[in-house]
Amino acid sequence: MRRTASYFTGFCVLFFALLGLNSRAASTSRPNIIFILADDLGWRDLHCFGSTFYETRNLDALAASGVRFTDAYAACCVCSPTRASILTGKYPARLQLTDWLPGRADKPDQRLRRPLFVNHLPLEEVTIAASLKKARYATACIGKWHLGGPDFYPDKFGFDVNIAGCRLGSPPSYFSPYKIPTLKDGPAGEYLTDRLTDEALRFITASKDRPFFLYLAHYAVHNPQQAKVELIENYKAKAPTISRGNTPEFRPEGDRQVRQIQDQPIYAAMIQSLDESVGRILKHLDDLRLSTNTVVIFTSDNGGLSTAEGAPTSNVPLRAGKGWAYEGGGRVPLIVRWPGKTAVRRISSQVVISPDFYPTILEMAGLPLHPEQHQDGVSIVPFLKNAALERAGSVFWHYPHYSNQGGTPYGAIRFGDFKLIEWYEDMRLELFDLRNDPGEQHSLVGDKSRLASLRDTLHAWRENMHAGMPSPNPDYQPQPSAGNK
Repeated sequence: MRRTASYFTGFCVLFFALLGLNSRAASTSRPNIIFILADDLGWRDLHCFGSTFYETRNLDALAASGVRFTDAYAACCVCSPTRASILTGKYPARLQLTDWLPGRADKPDQRLRRPLFVNHLPLEEVTIAASLKKARYATACIGKWHLGGPDFYPDKFGFDVNIAGCRLGSPPSYFSPYKIPTLKDGPAGEYLTDRLTDEALRFITASKDRPFFLYLAHYAVHNPQQAKVELIENYKAKAPTISRGNTPEFRPEGDRQVRQIQDQPIYAAMIQSLDESVGRILKHLDDLRLSTNTVVIFTSDNGGLSTAEGAPTSNVPLRAGKGWAYEGGGRVPLIVRWPGKTAVRRISSQVVISPDFYPTILEMAGLPLHPEQHQDGVSIVPFLKNAALERAGSVFWHYPHYSNQGGTPYGAIRFGDFKLIEWYEDMRLELFDLRNDPGEQHSLVGDKSRLASLRDTLHAWRENMHAGMPSPNPDYQPQPSAGNK
């Protein structure tokens, strides 16, 4: 009897030891995930997306080794809502986090008042970092956070490491001293994009023996416009060589002017530093022999800044830019490299939007989906593996605010090639065929049936989201037109 008990005890020890080994083996075989998020980088700001002025050889190489998406979107035309959407798999409207934080205050010359909205990422949200951490991933947030103060920093949402993430939406300086509360200043003159890359490389090295999730959210290329002198000089020399033809530098958009030409040397230099960061990370993966088991995703949080605050870039052929309902405000570059799983040099016109990243990353990691969390995203893994598949449903936007860049409150829906915009000031509708009119110059107002169908779908979605709507401004004071000043 004693011998039987001893055999049983030994069997249990062996069984649970093997179970532990299998668990560790499963975790170490999971792919590493590197998610690189640029700030205010426009859809056409990479050479592989059509720029002839900016130099992005490393991002071009990344695109050549994976899938480049031509119809990818940020969940909002400004930053904080998109960031929240990426991390939670939910639309900003569902989160009630619909503007950059703390947001633009109402002004007398606005017809509408903004609705109440959440001023931080809610603590009850289970982020993609928290889900991966539960699966034994090492997790790090390096760079911009902009989703609340110290009580709502990345460490409260599943990140083991937080470097440079705080309430700030832009750095006081790109050169040390940075004056970022969660980042120690470096040597005088150290460049922020380089420093964040150094921190990312250190995290990758420290985590190389286990699966890791790196959320590298660069402050670049957000204002202030600051770059390395030697790179600026290179683009100053290059700018006069760019062929402009008869294209004017600016054209009107509403009461603003929108830049038409990419020729700003400082902005170009900032993009090159961002590109060099990506190159350093890819080389480090090669050096550590991690490339074949590491997914790299690169995208932006909204369209390029083209109508305000210096208007440093142009999104042409797309219309307008950051802060606007048009394609220039929401369409962004997206590159996905998943070695051994996706074809190289593939170009996909599949529609993708920010909430999709959460379920996509879970599926890439071989983990169960959490539909109760990422309620609004769909995994794009099937689209990465099969170019013939297409998204079945619509994607939506809800921005009940006036933007600093001149945009006014709106809702929008894209279904297939068609995009409907509803302007909240007067509920006016615009309908565009993006396949044939990506610049949104010809509204199909005569297509009554499609207008009504998309409008009804948009309204039903808004009701399901419990989306906060703007209200009439009782203190509205129209701004005098230029002719009456």
